Amino acid sequence: MNKFRNLFFVLMIFISAPLLASDLAKEQRWADQIVDFIIDGEAEWLTVNNHKILSIYTEAQTAKVIGGAIIIHGSGVHPNWEEIVQPLRTALPEKGWSTLSIQMPVLANDADHSEYANTFDEVPPRINAAIKFLKQKNINNIVIIAHSLGSTMSAYYLSTNKNHGIKAFVAVGMPGPDKSDPNKDKRMNNLHSIKSIHIPMLDLYGSKDLESVKNSADARKQSAQKNAHYSQMVTQGANHFYTGKNTELINTVTHWLDK
Repeated sequence: MNKFRNLFFVLMIFISAPLLASDLAKEQRWADQIVDFIIDGEAEWLTVNNHKILSIYTEAQTAKVIGGAIIIHGSGVHPNWEEIVQPLRTALPEKGWSTLSIQMPVLANDADHSEYANTFDEVPPRINAAIKFLKQKNINNIVIIAHSLGSTMSAYYLSTNKNHGIKAFVAVGMPGPDKSDPNKDKRMNNLHSIKSIHIPMLDLYGSKDLESVKNSADARKQSAQKNAHYSQMVTQGANHFYTGKNTELINTVTHWLDK
């Protein structure tokens, strides 16, 4: 019965939603796999362009709530991904931050990285829906913490939406532009987006990160030279997914946000 219900749900998405680049069937498969196994937090369905996207809301566990953090995953995964995303979304509530981890557009597993440019028009409505959700919880001090492609999507959003209301931005493992054609699509060019971001920004990456992340670090810093609130930090021994370095990740992010 559940299989028929899920099939009907997916069919209704394609019938009612505008033409989208994201693989909505894959999004639904992710949701089916994780919703019943969420231990910390609650599944919340945000309405975006007449369809629902999965998010996971985890309320702050402290007497004083500092604010809300929108957690944005990397390419092709989901809002409870065990690397980067799940550690942050469950640990920050212990530090006074409510978290909302949201499903971003995904493509098929064999999609080329550059094809994600086609999904970028879907990014602002999803982040706007997350902001709206947190504000309905009376949370107005809102930050974005994003990983890898999620940081590229977030940088694009922040650079093109001047009235976003986001107070700070943490980019973890932010990649550089496509070396073969750095101007191929400015939406995916972080060096272009960073120039238009003026809120506090932490550019965080590991000493064992991907080459595209490490090799573009100086260029990212140069692009942010007009942002007095930009800082860049390196976590020694951390790879792109902070494997075995969750404590360092969480401590670095929370200490920076406290400032």
